[in-house]
Amino acid sequence: MSKPAAAHIKKIQIAQLRPGMYIHDVNCSWLDHSFVTNSFAVRDDKLVQEVRATGVREVYIDTKRGDDVADAPTEAEVRKEIEVRMQEIAEEAPEEIGPVPLAAEFERAKRLHSEASRIVRNIVQDIRLGKQIEMEQVEPVVENMVDSIFRNQDALLPLGRLKDHDNYTFQHSVSVCALLVAFGRGLKLERPMIKELAIGGLLHDVGKAQVPDEILNKPAKLTDAEFTKMKSHVVQSIIILQNTPGISQIALDVAGQHHERFDGSGYPNKLKGDEISVYGRMGAIVDIYDAITSDRVYHKGMPPPAALGRLLEWSSYHLDPVLVKAYVKSLGIYPSGSLVRLHSGRLGVVVEQNADNMMKPRVNVMYHAKLKHYLKPEILDLAKPNCPDKITGHEDFAAWGIDPKRWLPG
Repeated sequence: MSKPAAAHIKKIQIAQLRPGMYIHDVNCSWLDHSFVTNSFAVRDDKLVQEVRATGVREVYIDTKRGDDVADAPTEAEVRKEIEVRMQEIAEEAPEEIGPVPLAAEFERAKRLHSEASRIVRNIVQDIRLGKQIEMEQVEPVVENMVDSIFRNQDALLPLGRLKDHDNYTFQHSVSVCALLVAFGRGLKLERPMIKELAIGGLLHDVGKAQVPDEILNKPAKLTDAEFTKMKSHVVQSIIILQNTPGISQIALDVAGQHHERFDGSGYPNKLKGDEISVYGRMGAIVDIYDAITSDRVYHKGMPPPAALGRLLEWSSYHLDPVLVKAYVKSLGIYPSGSLVRLHSGRLGVVVEQNADNMMKPRVNVMYHAKLKHYLKPEILDLAKPNCPDKITGHEDFAAWGIDPKRWLPG
């Protein structure tokens, strides 16, 4: 279950960080720093400078384990403010959507997800052999993914949660591709533009083919040299894609700028604000979201609603705030595949969004939190006027010992 916010956890500005404090959370994506964990004691000024060098503007401190800042907001106060902002997004006018029935798209989406992962794996293997990317391989599967998302995005998107360690790099690329399609659709971009966005998403990490597996999959803190090598994958991706016939500037922007940050703290070129193309800014949001919701050897994925809250929080500095808000609306406050708690004490998995009410999706109710046992699965449409239940918060599958593979499509 989601942990209650603690009063002794506070958020401070990076300028307030000093030796003697204990960092509870670095407050940025693990993609953006090389510390082995997000929590550690600040023992000297050197470590303070290392944290500042990551580009973070705010961190959470644990005042039980280190020095305090008296007027800093508590974690509970920060969460409350995020919840208010989420509610405001949910209450805005909805987009008009007429999806095909979810059941009709499930099997097609599963086959498509598997095919896309296979193609990305083959592309990475070819690059390692010195071969060129063949767009004839890429374009058909991307077209099919665009079609699937437009038919019903709630079929394909939850499959992105079902990653395994050995295939993470490939499956992450497929997820970023699908999420960018949903994002572009939410922004009402033209379909040809969305297709190029999706191609950029599928190929955004091809430069990792030039990074040794022992660095990509290292389950411990990277050395400075290893972290520099890891970051070099962006430049490698640019080189590879610039030499790929038929690649568009949109796709290049996604691949080349998805690690740039809105405040100029990113890499490889420390671009800032509008220096980053809108497609690069979109790629950054989606790449971070998929990474922080995915389980890795060294990183426990967070529930999608919590991840959206972090994106909203980080949009104060690192991410484009207008685009983050649009991204939340494109996925829903409780994205499909999320585990949620209902007022009745039951738990359920969000299976489909209701476009006219983002706070009331369709939920597959299957567990009783108070009685701690499974229930006969029941699809509950929370948007129906006579529905007696409502969502009170999100939960973590692992906290309840629930296997998401049993309840997510696939």
